[in-house]
Amino acid sequence: MKNILGKAILLASALLFSITGTSCSNEDNATPEKEKTYDMSGFAKGADVSWLTEMEQNGKKFYNANGKATECMALLRDLGMNSIRLRVWVNPEDGWNGKNDVVAKAWRAQQLGMRLMIDFHYSDTWADPSKQGVPAAWKNYDFNQMKQAVADHTKDVLNALKARGVNVEWVQVGNETTDGMLWNDEDGDAALKVTGRASKNMANFAAYINVGYDAVKAVYPEAKVIVHLDKGNNLSQYTWMFDGLKQNGAKWDVIGMSLYPDWITDQTWEQVSDDCLSNIKTLSGKYNCDVIISEIGMVWNSENAAPFLKKMVDGCKAISTCEGVFYWEPECNSGWNGYDKGAFDNSGKPTAALDAFK
Repeated sequence: MKNILGKAILLASALLFSITGTSCSNEDNATPEKEKTYDMSGFAKGADVSWLTEMEQNGKKFYNANGKATECMALLRDLGMNSIRLRVWVNPEDGWNGKNDVVAKAWRAQQLGMRLMIDFHYSDTWADPSKQGVPAAWKNYDFNQMKQAVADHTKDVLNALKARGVNVEWVQVGNETTDGMLWNDEDGDAALKVTGRASKNMANFAAYINVGYDAVKAVYPEAKVIVHLDKGNNLSQYTWMFDGLKQNGAKWDVIGMSLYPDWITDQTWEQVSDDCLSNIKTLSGKYNCDVIISEIGMVWNSENAAPFLKKMVDGCKAISTCEGVFYWEPECNSGWNGYDKGAFDNSGKPTAALDAFK
């Protein structure tokens, strides 16, 4: 009622000024719109948007619930997110996720006030539990050369970010390193001496983590270093890895988890989320460190996606040793690279799954 009355008064005034020959501009009478503020502190509510620049080059557009075209990271911020995660590849064939692409995206995120996680794959392409390929340029390196390469690559990318004025809060030294990284599975002692596959040489994996850790701290002393595995519901997988790393003197600040219930076929999403939340408490107590959900997702049009995300975000926020939750590539719809676990529909609008971050 107050707004209606105010508009009526303004209209009447305008008519009066028109009748008497007096004029004034709309700008003079306009009430400036209150600038929206965002709380970017505290619990990290984030998204990995590493595909974003490639999607933009391919003409992808993003729209808010009202159908207004909006820059993707700004749209995610409007949906309650405060953090961005970006993967790094060493020498990617097409440049995407290479140093220059990462710096460009990170700078955009910082301009929006978003916090940043950098995810080193230490590979020229995807690194995950099924593959941890050595970068082509490092293929013939011995153990000491490999350690130096990890350190140099880490510093090179982070120094480029720092030179651009970008702050980095978290750094992953490896991506889903459930069985280590920088695998060399050839036969013979030479391969065994250099491989970072944890089940074959945990000491090497620990050494690679440590040189990465030291490189991070040399550039961003306050950044938190993450060691990241998949299947956050699988406690034995985590205790095997972190017991082994601890025995070999590895350093880390935060344990990172991935959680994708669609890929865990012997449990319901409710069981998967319950186990993961329980594991966060167990692992943070056992290893005296925080835990973060580095990746999470569910099929974009599943009726379970919204309740699953809400349960995980709310559950993680209730655990003091959980630093946050990052949705992996939410900006994707089902037509992008065949990935079906994004959180935008085929009209380019966010789905209800992202309501969990509000």
